[in-house]
Amino acid sequence: MTNKTSLHDTITVAYRTLRYNFKIIFAGKFIYFLGAALFIFVTVTVMNLLNANANPTEQTVYNLLLVPGILFVFYPLTFGIQNDVDNRMIEILFGIPNYRYKVWFIRLILIFAVAGALLTVLATLSSFALAIVPVFKMVMQLMFPVIFLGSMAFMVSTIVRNGSGTAVVMIIFGMIFWLWRDFFEDHRAWDILLNPFMIPDNLSEAAWFEIILNNRSYLAVGTVFALLSGLLNLQKREKFLQ
Repeated sequence: MTNKTSLHDTITVAYRTLRYNFKIIFAGKFIYFLGAALFIFVTVTVMNLLNANANPTEQTVYNLLLVPGILFVFYPLTFGIQNDVDNRMIEILFGIPNYRYKVWFIRLILIFAVAGALLTVLATLSSFALAIVPVFKMVMQLMFPVIFLGSMAFMVSTIVRNGSGTAVVMIIFGMIFWLWRDFFEDHRAWDILLNPFMIPDNLSEAAWFEIILNNRSYLAVGTVFALLSGLLNLQKREKFLQ
């Protein structure tokens, strides 16, 4: 009886923790970013369906889903720290040793898990409406840049501590990246937005596979660096409670 009660209490606590974090993460203006992501997806899909000359492929679907994927994680990771400060939640997090790491680690997992689930739904719909694609492979490839950019936004937010300021920094980062597109044409392994389904005509499959492998490895290392830097920045108690 004691074991059953203990298990029930554990499940109850886990459920309430997840529900509470979901309410915090996906509250506020998240609905607008979700709506924008779905609007872009529906609009581009309809345009392709109405265009008789359109010939959507796997690379088309990847490019289509990348923007919604980024929008899914942009708000909760960009404005998360500010929302904690505004709601006085940051004081509670810093009041319990190491609790802030656990809370934000859970939040990061939830945010990326939800983004992956939403992308799986959109990829499945795209497979029916546009072109048959390997759904799970597509989502897996999409999650590399989505998680990397989301982790970068989280790291910047721990430095700037302001959602709008973080958004501006990330936009500037994106503009600089866009201006360097010619550089990335010759150095594809460093291209954050590399489309793994768009094989260049002048490259063999083996060479292209190596480029993709290097690119995903760089993004994975960058993600780990950004996450660790963000979590370490949370050690600066006085910076967030002033």
